[in-house]
Amino acid sequence: MRVVLTGPESTGKTELAGILARALDAPLSDEYAREYAESHPALGPDDVEPIARGQIANEDRARAEAESRRRPLVVHDTDLVSTVVYARHYYGDCPAWIVAAARARRADLYLLCVPDTPFEPDAVRDTPEARDALFTEFRAALDALGAEVVEISGDWAARERAARAAVEARHPGLHVRVSGGLKED
Repeated sequence: MRVVLTGPESTGKTELAGILARALDAPLSDEYAREYAESHPALGPDDVEPIARGQIANEDRARAEAESRRRPLVVHDTDLVSTVVYARHYYGDCPAWIVAAARARRADLYLLCVPDTPFEPDAVRDTPEARDALFTEFRAALDALGAEVVEISGDWAARERAARAAVEARHPGLHVRVSGGLKED
């Protein structure tokens, strides 16, 4: 089972992905776009394809780790859907192969983080005023893929509870470790 944390910037995706991965003893793939943007401060349309290839590589490494460890779950801090949404948002379009790959690689569950948290600026985040519009774009992209989506909102504790409940509902036999940051009921 592949679970993706997705949504606009500064909504807790990275932190929540890490908490879930630890709590569920699952491999985690990091968001490649952040890593890429930190070393390429002036992004443009020509950067979309390298970002997509790096994202695919991160996801594939986590999936291979899950297979080698015989783990039933992989957690992704974003996936190609994010690449598609941001390419369209910033540049008006996304290469067709990336859209097709996002469809072919669609995860089992998307946890779509609502932008109801305070915006925390950093060197990569630059669009606090666009978070609501981006949320709508993410929702539309996921709906177009026919993805299973659970919206995650509220304070940090509520987000953790909702994320865990969504994963457990999809995979009831999954063992959750209390020390991972999420508490058992």
